[in-house]
Amino acid sequence: MAVEARTVLWYMTFIGFIVNYMLRINLNITIVDMIAGVDGPTPALTSNLNNMSTTLLGNASKSDLASASVVESIQNTSARTQRYSWERQFLDWANIEYEKDGFHWNEKEQSNLLGSFFWVHWVLQLPGGILARKYGTKLVFGLSNGIGVFLCFLIPIVSYWSYGALLWLRVFQGFVTGLAWPSMHVMTAKWIPPNERSKFVSAYLGSSVGVALFYPIFGYIIAWTSWEWVYYICGVFGMLWFIAWQFLVYDSPAQHPRIAQSEQRYIEKSLGASVQSSSPGPTPWRQIATSRPVWMNVVAQWGGIWGLFTLMTHGPTYFRLIHHWNIRATGFLSGMPHLMRMIFAYVFSMFADYLLRTDRLSRTNVRKLATGVCCGVKGLVVLALAYFGYNATAAIVLVAVATMFHGAVSSGPLASMVDLSPNYAGIVLGVSGMIGGMPGFISPFIVGILTQGNQTIDAWKNVFMLTAAMLIGSGVVYVLFSESTLQPWNSGCHALPDAGLKELQTFEEQLPLQATAEDDANAKAALAVKTSKAPDK
Repeated sequence: MAVEARTVLWYMTFIGFIVNYMLRINLNITIVDMIAGVDGPTPALTSNLNNMSTTLLGNASKSDLASASVVESIQNTSARTQRYSWERQFLDWANIEYEKDGFHWNEKEQSNLLGSFFWVHWVLQLPGGILARKYGTKLVFGLSNGIGVFLCFLIPIVSYWSYGALLWLRVFQGFVTGLAWPSMHVMTAKWIPPNERSKFVSAYLGSSVGVALFYPIFGYIIAWTSWEWVYYICGVFGMLWFIAWQFLVYDSPAQHPRIAQSEQRYIEKSLGASVQSSSPGPTPWRQIATSRPVWMNVVAQWGGIWGLFTLMTHGPTYFRLIHHWNIRATGFLSGMPHLMRMIFAYVFSMFADYLLRTDRLSRTNVRKLATGVCCGVKGLVVLALAYFGYNATAAIVLVAVATMFHGAVSSGPLASMVDLSPNYAGIVLGVSGMIGGMPGFISPFIVGILTQGNQTIDAWKNVFMLTAAMLIGSGVVYVLFSESTLQPWNSGCHALPDAGLKELQTFEEQLPLQATAEDDANAKAALAVKTSKAPDK
């Protein structure tokens, strides 16, 4: 049995977002080893992980955990200078001065580096949707990731050369990858039937697998070799994906040379009822800018991204400095919650699509339920982290659970944007990403201020309380004021019923009958006019 084209697209999208987040988070873990004066792990590390082995790993024995080398100490600062690095060899050969024992960046400089990726990341969110509508997601999404991947090869040598150059290289990397997310919504609107969107958009949560997979891998790479190799492995993996993307993905079912005719007819029929017009006309900028449902999605994304990026970007630093994990444990414990997030996203998306198929809940209420989980419930867990984070075991459990609940975003605001307007989904996500993505750089800046020279439990408590307020507030506002029905400005055609597959099928069946009735009426009117104009005999 041939694999459906939608299935191939899901996997390529899934891996594409793994690559996209791999680019975002590689510095988050490598910076732990790049900084000068990072000592080996404290004795508390072994006891904490041994305690966690029973809590988190179920029947896994402590010897299994030890055999996995999670609790082994890494090389210390003096050993760092003995690791082979062609960058160091080149700089020595060129007689160029560099910091051989690690970089002497203070907390503010580190926070600036961590946040620099997002400084202008939001700028291309809106153009990403516009460019994808004009040139196709295959080109825009592919080049966005491809250019970002190529820049990984430059980061190690640039790091040794200049802090400022590294800062602006990360700014540019974040800038160009800003095209990716909104461009993907354009392809989703062209390929995915309305009642399959929750499940398909879960492919976007490949971002979580990227974090879960690469945090521990990067930790072990650093421990075995050096932090420079993290960027080369990112570059090679990303380039392999880019080549596969160019050969396997097409912008629409009609352009795909290998799609089965039955699958193509099913997609086109389903999207016909959602008014996926091939020529939707000029972009209704004023209606989008004044649309309450659009702004509710912006609010939800603001809170969700604030919570996600605070935990994702600063998680490794938090566990390293507050709970004294070593680099391998930091990678493992920082990545595990994101694997849980992906699993939860997939399971919740199937549940959401079931509710839509069986008409148990309206489309609007399904999106509200999902957003209430990914923002409101997550916010309550982060609030608990603020008060119980002094305990190492409680901290990792609460971070894992909070990150897991964010997986519902694929069935909430991310899917809602396509529901509102399939024709302008990329632009709607661009608007949301442009504004809602700003916490990506605002949060690191605030965290840097709160923890500057003050790496204490109390300082991080303030960080988590602010994060909880953003999450709970955005979730409450969305649940009270949002809707996920097809908007009038999507096109001048028929509106999509706000129900499940049964009403969708009924709606599709009614359209030909309505068209036939209209044609009969027009024919009778034309005949009457012709008769009235006929000469009397």
